[in-house]
Amino acid sequence: MSRPLEGIKILEFGNFIAGPFCGMLLADMGAEVIKIEPLTGDMSRAIPPLIDGVSAAFMTLNRNKKSIVLDLKSPRGKSIAKALIKETHALVENNRPGVMDRLGLAIDDVKKINSNIVYTSVSGFGQSGPLKNRAGINLIIEALSGTLSVMGQVGEIPPRPGLQTADILGAMFATYATLSGLIGQIQNRGGRYSDVALMEASIASAVWETTEYLSSGTIPQQLGHSHRASAPYQLFKTKDSKYIAIGAPNDGHFKKLLHILHLEILLDDIKYSTYSSRKENEKTLVPLVADKILNWNSNELEIVLTENGIPCGCVRDYAQALNDNHSIERELVIEKKDPEMGKIKMIRNPVVMDEGGPIINSLAPNLGQHTLEILKTIGIDNTEYEKLILDGITL
Repeated sequence: MSRPLEGIKILEFGNFIAGPFCGMLLADMGAEVIKIEPLTGDMSRAIPPLIDGVSAAFMTLNRNKKSIVLDLKSPRGKSIAKALIKETHALVENNRPGVMDRLGLAIDDVKKINSNIVYTSVSGFGQSGPLKNRAGINLIIEALSGTLSVMGQVGEIPPRPGLQTADILGAMFATYATLSGLIGQIQNRGGRYSDVALMEASIASAVWETTEYLSSGTIPQQLGHSHRASAPYQLFKTKDSKYIAIGAPNDGHFKKLLHILHLEILLDDIKYSTYSSRKENEKTLVPLVADKILNWNSNELEIVLTENGIPCGCVRDYAQALNDNHSIERELVIEKKDPEMGKIKMIRNPVVMDEGGPIINSLAPNLGQHTLEILKTIGIDNTEYEKLILDGITL
């Protein structure tokens, strides 16, 4: 069974996370993603942990792709890239604004070669505006977008999210933009250019926070473990010094929770009778709930709450999450064999289709592994390939 994007060719001028993650998602769905790398390779090839000198993160971010090495600053390298562009459906790049212009590969240049192309640019702050040339790595975007301002306890230094939120959100929106453009292309509506900023992807994803500010003028503040609109809805410490997440967002959940914790006396208290009143009186409600939860071990409380349909979950580490029976049954962790590195474990694509869904056919390529194969598609033979190597255009 063919996959959704089979037959689609995509050039990825990607580096580090945002562009490569977008390319990975497209490759998982069957697109032929050709990764154009400089002579030094994608920066993420050096990200630890390294297994036999190979980055495990790079292996995941660049699976299912082909790698070609080109010196794009040279006229010959540039001409080869343009020849590849002529035969491609889409291009994804995540360089700093201005880089593709200087290389002669900006959208206006590319459209002269392939007017029907879908071109997606991902950058920290977008292709226009006063901040466009500012370095936009993940943590900086989290700081400037407001993400960090609502994290942690009031008055304390905001904790850094444990995930690369800005990079991944930007990659998701870039994938969305590229797929939307490809649909338009298939329907003979021409190509599309998309400008995706990590900053704006982060802000757009802050639905509760931006809505609060835009509708009321109130600036969202740090809430610790509390939810912005619901209570109780947070982490609680248990008797065994572990933590459990509990959400009682509706009246039914709340009443059941009070019965389990033997807090029935609160059922007749008007301060806690509605969704909004519970949030308004959170400072008196949460300590009462937290005190009762300290009488329970985390696993025992999770079982009881789950049996009563109350949303909850003990805080788990990744070893626990990945080795859970649910994850095992759904085959979340898969194993691939690499001729040099042996068996490699990785997380499968989270999309499960009834047929023809995403699969991992190959691990990430070695630097320039497919250079000759790809060059032959545009008429470059072995002799010319050897000359390109001698001239420092490729490896």
